[in-house]
Amino acid sequence: MSSSTAASGHHPIAEVAPLSLCAREPRVPADRLVAEMVPPPRFDAVRFDTYIPDPNQPSQTEAVGVLSGFAAGLGGAHASGAGKRRWFQKKAAAPTGPRGIYLDGGYGVGKTHLLASLWHATPAAPEQKAFGTFVELTNLVGALGFQQTVRTLAGHRLLCIDEFELDDPGDTVLVSSLLSKLVGEGVALAATSNTLPGKLGEGRFAATDFMREIQGLSSHFKALRIDGEDYRHRGLPEAPAPYSEEQVTKAAYATDRASLDDFPHLLEHLSKVHPSRYGALTDGLGAVCLTDVTPVPDQSTALRLVVLADRLYDREVPVLASGVPFDRLFSEDMLNGGYRKKYFRAISRLTALARDAKGLVGE
Repeated sequence: MSSSTAASGHHPIAEVAPLSLCAREPRVPADRLVAEMVPPPRFDAVRFDTYIPDPNQPSQTEAVGVLSGFAAGLGGAHASGAGKRRWFQKKAAAPTGPRGIYLDGGYGVGKTHLLASLWHATPAAPEQKAFGTFVELTNLVGALGFQQTVRTLAGHRLLCIDEFELDDPGDTVLVSSLLSKLVGEGVALAATSNTLPGKLGEGRFAATDFMREIQGLSSHFKALRIDGEDYRHRGLPEAPAPYSEEQVTKAAYATDRASLDDFPHLLEHLSKVHPSRYGALTDGLGAVCLTDVTPVPDQSTALRLVVLADRLYDREVPVLASGVPFDRLFSEDMLNGGYRKKYFRAISRLTALARDAKGLVGE
């Protein structure tokens, strides 16, 4: 790009214009939805030995030992029988005692790191173990149907569920029913959850809250407490202020594989794409550039944006934006309501991705 072009008030003329999320209408086959249930790229390389326990928090060291042993115990045949049973064979009895572990702790103590490490350490082929967020699991049921989801996951050795959410009673019952079916098929479970922001300063879900909400499923989980400070809040830099529309547009044209979309238009487009496809929507993106970011107008729109923020964060896609700061996306009513945990998570993740995008804007 020439200096004269850069100095003008217009974006440079590029051979390839930026991509557009609004122009994408992904069709994702069911087998891809399941095949993609692996730890996100951000956690590709994590292992138990890359988790650095806080020496002042012995529960963190204990958690590594317990989870390592749990993974090693999953190395044999599938708990309901090795391979496919023939029609005349009697189904093996479901295992007794806990077949699941619930990682109980507050924000930023490394629960997802440990959960992904468990997935990596479990001695089974990738297609025999699954890793996804609670939202991804409910979206999978929405895309495949309940019975097909049971059939699809029943042959797995391990199912890891990150960020188990207890703020939607309907979804909690749905997932609890699904997990009960899978436990009966011998699938081992591991789950994490986070506290609801503003919950009287507790800073974490109590294990008793989790066990009460999943009711009949609770006997299958052993709670593993993980104490510690939120490592993400140690020296966390300030979120960058939004850029001008001209800066965002110029960066979109100058950045390889960047998308450029008007934010209100993108929110409208998300309503036409099933959330299970939001991962495919972001395939191959090097950056997301958004103009005219405004507060989201309603809760349905806000919840779709939360899912998109999760998929972008999983894939470490920087987000450059003009308009209002990301901490003003959701109204006070939303931030004080039943879905506040999701909205706080989206703000935190979009802010992190906005910091990652600072280098896209030339000084």
